[in-house]
Amino acid sequence: MSLSDGSEVDDELEHAGKSAGPCVMVVFGATGDLTMRKLVPALYNLEKAHLLPREFAVLGVAIDELSLDDFRKKATRFLQAEDHGSEAWDRFQQSLHYLRGDFGDPATYAKLAETLTAIDQQYGTGQNYLFYMATAPKFFCEIVRQLGRSGLSKQENGRWRRVVIEKPFGQDLESALALNQNIKAVLSENQIYRIDHYLGKETVQNIMVFRFGNGIFEPIWNRRYIDHVAITNAETVGVELRGGYFDNAGTLRDMVPNHMMQLISLTAMEPPASFSADAVRDEQAKVLNAIQLLSSEDVLHQAIRGQYGEGVLQKEKVQSYRSEPGVSPDSKTETFVAMKLNIDNWR
Repeated sequence: MSLSDGSEVDDELEHAGKSAGPCVMVVFGATGDLTMRKLVPALYNLEKAHLLPREFAVLGVAIDELSLDDFRKKATRFLQAEDHGSEAWDRFQQSLHYLRGDFGDPATYAKLAETLTAIDQQYGTGQNYLFYMATAPKFFCEIVRQLGRSGLSKQENGRWRRVVIEKPFGQDLESALALNQNIKAVLSENQIYRIDHYLGKETVQNIMVFRFGNGIFEPIWNRRYIDHVAITNAETVGVELRGGYFDNAGTLRDMVPNHMMQLISLTAMEPPASFSADAVRDEQAKVLNAIQLLSSEDVLHQAIRGQYGEGVLQKEKVQSYRSEPGVSPDSKTETFVAMKLNIDNWR
């Protein structure tokens, strides 16, 4: 959508509310926390809103030994109980399929290709595949490499293939660059979606409209009228079953380079020339480049990390972080981080 070209606005409005095109969504890591808590509820909401086509199916891939019925029950356990038995519920459950396999085993991808062919024939999905990495980061390169070797990433005859990669995208700059290089050795840039699921939150999506479409706030959204901005992400649950991943990542790496930086840049950016992906990204990048780097001395005064102990939440006793499953009893991984950042630009 463009601010200067009304035809683009009309085009976007014309397509608003229409269901997506035919495809199969392949979810690697289909039995994990991200899939259960985020992906499945989001897909079900699309189904209820009639935004999923009839030519659509979800194929979960994971190492767990599960029957199809077991997977469907597991995948939908976080959905609202009142939806059970509805037409949307039955239709959505029937669209869920499961394949057990090791992400590093070529045989898994041979079986995946066979299963996708069968699903294509059943649903008429046109051999369009969306591969979603809801896995630990260590599997990203291997899965993409195997998709390339098996030919599943190849686009031809109008059929598209997309790969969605969840955060964290590398552990540092060096590993992020290496990951990007390995992925682009198999996929073209227009096939790669490096995403941050936090951006799907309604409040986050509304920040730009709230800022630039509001005649009250836009003129005073600058240093002359705003002393500081506090951005808080407060969880209501502990690490729970994510200890194996979280103890290697920590809150700093898990939240700050992606979720928090996205919010900072959306809050502080200048108006983009249009609302196209590239234009918005360019303005966000300018904000990130304007953040003052912290020296070793600055870190001591402008950043703090902590780890939650046992306590009481909503009148119930809860365990400490080090007592969570998959967490080392002497772990020094932070579950809390706060920092003060300064943005050195005109605004």
